[in-house]
Amino acid sequence: MRIFIDADACPVKDETYKVAARYGLKTFVVSNSFIQIPRSEMIERQIVDAGPDVADDWIADNVLPGDIVVTNDIPLADRVLKAAGAAIAPNGRPFTPDSIGQALAQRSIMEHIRSTGEITGGPRPFAVADRSRFLQALDEAVNRERRKGR
Repeated sequence: MRIFIDADACPVKDETYKVAARYGLKTFVVSNSFIQIPRSEMIERQIVDAGPDVADDWIADNVLPGDIVVTNDIPLADRVLKAAGAAIAPNGRPFTPDSIGQALAQRSIMEHIRSTGEITGGPRPFAVADRSRFLQALDEAVNRERRKGR
């Protein structure tokens, strides 16, 4: 079991490092620019070329069953689930096989609305409660994947 962080604009990198260290999990910090990471043999920086979905493609190409991905990107979460991995948003919302279809549909609708010039307001600001929910969700995901024996 490993953890992948879709690191560009991820607000919970430090929390992820702490949970990964507690369980002794290798963590990949994937971005298309340099991001400072803690000095640890268990944390690896992966810088990919700039461009749309390049980091997502790298993660999707390397994720294995039982791996956990931290991302806000719904299409990436779908790819992770299809690879038998787990995906968690930084606000603590787990993506599941039951919820991903609705999330993809809602994303598509919002893209269409924005393409017509409508201003949708964007996501709500990241809050302290989101950080707490994330820590709990990541801990639960690690334990769930461990119980599966992966």
